[in-house]
Amino acid sequence: MTIGSFYPPQRTLMGPGPSDIYPQVLQALSRPTIGHLDPLFIGMMDELKQLLQYAFQTQNTFTIAVSAPGSAGMEACFVNLVEPGDKVIVCRNGVFGDRMRENVERCGGVAVMVDNNWGEPVDPTLVAQTLESHPDAKIVAFVHAETSTGALSDAQAIAKLAREHDCLTIVDAVTSLGGVPLLVDEWQLDAVYSGSQKCLSCVPGLSPLTFSEKAVAKIQRRQVPVQSWFLDQSLVLGYWSGEGKRSYHHTAPVNSLYALHEALVLLQNEGLENAWKRHKDAHLELREGLEQLGIEFVVDEAHRLPQLNAVYIPDGIDDAEVRKTLLERYNLEIGAGLGALAGKAWRIGLMGYAARSENVALCLRALETTLK
Repeated sequence: MTIGSFYPPQRTLMGPGPSDIYPQVLQALSRPTIGHLDPLFIGMMDELKQLLQYAFQTQNTFTIAVSAPGSAGMEACFVNLVEPGDKVIVCRNGVFGDRMRENVERCGGVAVMVDNNWGEPVDPTLVAQTLESHPDAKIVAFVHAETSTGALSDAQAIAKLAREHDCLTIVDAVTSLGGVPLLVDEWQLDAVYSGSQKCLSCVPGLSPLTFSEKAVAKIQRRQVPVQSWFLDQSLVLGYWSGEGKRSYHHTAPVNSLYALHEALVLLQNEGLENAWKRHKDAHLELREGLEQLGIEFVVDEAHRLPQLNAVYIPDGIDDAEVRKTLLERYNLEIGAGLGALAGKAWRIGLMGYAARSENVALCLRALETTLK
């Protein structure tokens, strides 16, 4: 058998990620590859750090892109900050809060769960009560934007509670970075990770990450080595810092970092507040059309993510058949429900380049026709 080249169709990606990629970002991928220790590439990495600092709204010196997807960014936070025996308050209101629990336990930590219903934000009152009951806790971990439900939690309020109890915070911002306000320094968040393929509209496979000085200090005080060599940030630090030179750690995904640089330049040129407004405006257009179709949202409006819209599947509708029809007839991808929402909800993404009126119009027209 002879296998030929692979040519994917031109899809419109309106699921939970990856999102549509900016044409300029795809073009950046095709630029000539240079060595990952080339002085010009090192200069580009320095610019990338500054662009990430803008996106995160932080001056944290340790702000990098992990050479792996958001799941590795999550693991990098936990394996570096959680030592055996550490008690961690883990907020769970969807799939990704539970993944935090798994990380804590694999690190030998003790996970104390704060549970909220799927579709609800994390309740700061429950966090406060749990912190009072566990004064020896060292970390509070929560998902800012829960991708499985489309719920947005109050990161500022939760972080304030954590500080009052002398705890660090680990924050999942995979779906929030670039789509809704995320103010790392103002809210005093300690370890925040994200993904390249959501509201940044870059290729999958990179995880923006930022650590506060408090987080870095905890890593430096560790009594036992980090259990992961690749994700040990004390080793990576020498790779992402230095006066015009780098210590070798791994071969960076050179062209993917070109793409992330370009995506962040586009975000900088648009301006964060304009990007947040564009996502909100696209959500309002989508909401109006979905309500006309009688489709209801999973999350109350006050806590709803504009870039990730979880909606209930109407009664009598075949979930998989609708998504298959959208993909085959309209080249349109929307997401299935996860966990408790599997088979009950769709997840419609309006992330980054996908947050446009023409995408909203296509989705509404395709859904209306398919549902009929």
